Amino acid sequence: MRSIWNGAISFGLVSIPIKLVNATENHSIHFRQIHLADGGRIRYRKVCELDEEEVTGAEIGKAYEDADGTMIPITDEDLAQLPLPTAKTIEIVAFVPADQIDPLQMDAAYYLSANGVPAAKPYTLLREALKRSNKVAVAKYALRGRERLGMLRVVDDVIAMHGLLWPDEIRAPEGVAPDTEVTVRDAELDLADALMDTLGEVDLDSLHDDYREAVEELIAAKASGGTVSPAAFDDSGGGKVIDLIAALENSVRAAKESRGEAEDGEGEGGQAEDGEAGTDMADVHPIKKTAAKKTTHRTPTGKTVTRSGSGGSTTAKKSAPKATGGKKSTATSKTAAKKTGESRTGGGSGTSAKKSTAKSATAKKTAGKKSAAKKTTSARTTAKKQPSVSSHGRASA
Repeated sequence: MRSIWNGAISFGLVSIPIKLVNATENHSIHFRQIHLADGGRIRYRKVCELDEEEVTGAEIGKAYEDADGTMIPITDEDLAQLPLPTAKTIEIVAFVPADQIDPLQMDAAYYLSANGVPAAKPYTLLREALKRSNKVAVAKYALRGRERLGMLRVVDDVIAMHGLLWPDEIRAPEGVAPDTEVTVRDAELDLADALMDTLGEVDLDSLHDDYREAVEELIAAKASGGTVSPAAFDDSGGGKVIDLIAALENSVRAAKESRGEAEDGEGEGGQAEDGEAGTDMADVHPIKKTAAKKTTHRTPTGKTVTRSGSGGSTTAKKSAPKATGGKKSTATSKTAAKKTGESRTGGGSGTSAKKSTAKSATAKKTAGKKSAAKKTTSARTTAKKQPSVSSHGRASA
């Protein structure tokens, strides 16, 4: 690479001869001005305003224009005689952590190359010292007619220098921030974080200038006599903030689609929807199944009752006590009827009482045996017997 400046790095009492090489290159496409009528190129010529004659570069010098319009000539010899220590030297003034340098100050970038074999040793020494200290060197140098500020750091195995703007050249951001007070909700911050996580990191080497490539294609097409169809313009409503939450959600969705995560995201969403639908099914159907399993239960008297539904279960519960009461009334009516028969036949009261007590005990034992036998019967049989018992009890009464 061609050097643009030769000098030395002043590192204390150590002087390191170096050459300055541009670290960047401009790939911009440049256009010429032409005359639209005939396509002729437009040229600018340097003409003296006094004699209106064109002059060459060798006849042109420098001058400073005073406030009243007076021209004060300044020659290269005048500039070379200035007592400026940085005229041919990059003078290191300090070593600071890299985070103390404001990125707003960074300007052009250069590579510093060791100039000659004797410069290899001190050059390597400075490079390794910068690596081990994790610091950058702040330096001053003179280039293109002015003294500049620079920052030296290590890139791979080379010392690079970034031109820095002077602190008084950085403008304060006055009147740039929004004037109105804005409140940002946590939900909006969460969506912004989700968008940043979705976009993730990027390999800077994979980024390229799409506009320059489009211009090159246009030039190539017109050179071959063809035309280029205009590209579709995606009007996404830039600059119009309608709903910040919706815009963030759409941005996250678009970022996932651009990274090929749309199908996965839809799959997850579909599973979530299915899961929600399954929960709704669990709220209805399993409850019915559980109710069907719990329809069979035993009453305090030992009978088995089967529920057919919510209303049926209540009816069954209510009918069970009625059935028990009906049986008791039947046994009582039978005993009363026997007592009345015996008294009419003229039997003794003691004997009738004993017989009634025995018959009542026998009736209770018989009712218990019948209840034990009825444990194996179905709910329908129980339901059928209940009216008959009840009617029998009324007839006995």
